Amino acid sequence: MTTPSHELSGVRYVVDDVAAAVRFYTTHLGFSLRTDPAPAFADVVRGPLRLLLSGPASSGARATPEGSGAPGRNRVHLVVGDLDAEIDRLRAAGLSFLGDVVAGPGGRQILLTDPAGNLVELFEPAPR
Repeated sequence: MTTPSHELSGVRYVVDDVAAAVRFYTTHLGFSLRTDPAPAFADVVRGPLRLLLSGPASSGARATPEGSGAPGRNRVHLVVGDLDAEIDRLRAAGLSFLGDVVAGPGGRQILLTDPAGNLVELFEPAPR
């Protein structure tokens, strides 16, 4: 089920290969394809999150102005019910993670990358 577009929150990721990114998010992370993928662009949806996947030929892939901040820390944050089970499932599918599980007062998390190197954080909230 998708949410009406006026209720979606969008995040743009620049990707090298739109088809590979669509496969990654729909196969492994529970997103649904919202538009037919084209070489330049596609978007996928999970709950209220619309992820815009912009390939090299898209307008969204134009250079970010200099001085706009250091890359690498921004990421999509996906809440999961059982982090260990998700890690096992994704490793069985051949995916690898950046580092180990990190635990804090709010919960546990681990990072992986999509095919273009964009970060995805899987987060399991601490029991309340």
